[in-house]
Amino acid sequence: MRILIAEDDIVSQSILEAFLTPYGVCDVAINGRKAFEAFKAAWDEGKQYDLLCLDIMMPEMSGQEVLCKVREYERNEGIGGLDGVKIIMTTALGDAENIRKAFREQCEAYLVKPVEKVKLINALQELGLI
Repeated sequence: MRILIAEDDIVSQSILEAFLTPYGVCDVAINGRKAFEAFKAAWDEGKQYDLLCLDIMMPEMSGQEVLCKVREYERNEGIGGLDGVKIIMTTALGDAENIRKAFREQCEAYLVKPVEKVKLINALQELGLI
């Protein structure tokens, strides 16, 4: 599995990477702009990501904005529904507005930090990634 972790906090990056490395190769983007660029580059190279973990509060572009841009890009490429990359929001923001917005833009799961390994693994299983 190819995984992109979009997270500007080094501790959170390390935790997610430690949890996910047993299941695939992890790349890290330190801000939203770099995350979308990495997603697009992987797509252009024919090495699409299977999973994106997106923090919401990131510099240059929020995780919500990345989510929107990824889904827009997929629509433009004719990819939709279950064929798109699986996106898990991994954020400190647990308010109803952010949760609704993320699911409206078609994230598959939403985990509030600190991300618990059991909840992350359960989400991966529910998404059919492991």
